[in-house]
Amino acid sequence: MRPRVLVVDDEAGMRKALQRGLTAEGMDVVLAAEGPTALRLARTRSFDVLLLDIMLPGLSGYRVLQQLRAEGVGTPVLLVSAKDGEIDQADGLDLGADGYVVKPFSFVVLVAQIKAVLRRASRGQRGPLRIGALTIDRAKREVRWHDQPVPLSPREFALLDTLAGRVGTVVPKEELLKEVWGDEQAATRNVVEVYVGYVRRKLEAAGANAFVRTVRGHGYVVSEPEAGPVVPVRT
Repeated sequence: MRPRVLVVDDEAGMRKALQRGLTAEGMDVVLAAEGPTALRLARTRSFDVLLLDIMLPGLSGYRVLQQLRAEGVGTPVLLVSAKDGEIDQADGLDLGADGYVVKPFSFVVLVAQIKAVLRRASRGQRGPLRIGALTIDRAKREVRWHDQPVPLSPREFALLDTLAGRVGTVVPKEELLKEVWGDEQAATRNVVEVYVGYVRRKLEAAGANAFVRTVRGHGYVVSEPEAGPVVPVRT
């Protein structure tokens, strides 16, 4: 699967530039512009690395990192800041950052740092995915809503796990066929629709409504109901 990067920066131009560049490097990029949103997204544990600016509205990058580490979220974090002082860098590393990038930076060097972090952090070492009250335990292959089990078949679990692993990103049917069925040609697009329906009904029966949404003409996305409409990213 493509590495997932959460880019958090309050400068729209910087966000768009990083999205274009990292997407071209074969990464899935999700954007956030302020601290509370970054914290909410990072808590899902569905990202391989966070690129986290320090100066953010609502909650600083330092505080986001501090809260994540206090909650046991071990997703690698690269802090980004215009501050290049030794004290600033030491503070970030002491809070649990995996690296510190000073603006302005070389994009080539940034990509090299991200790839180095990805090599060090195995995807399988992360804890369960948590999206609101929904927990997906990959090790035990269990799904729970408010700590109550949601029974899913192995194929249904694989489908939800694939979507939840890319929370906030629209996943096309073709990619779901490849990830869940092993081959784009192994099943029809209608089979994906059928299994999405199965998963939705089981989640809704447990009280987890609107987690799997259809983005017409593009695919499916998992997001918290309060997150609002999802717009497919065009690169």
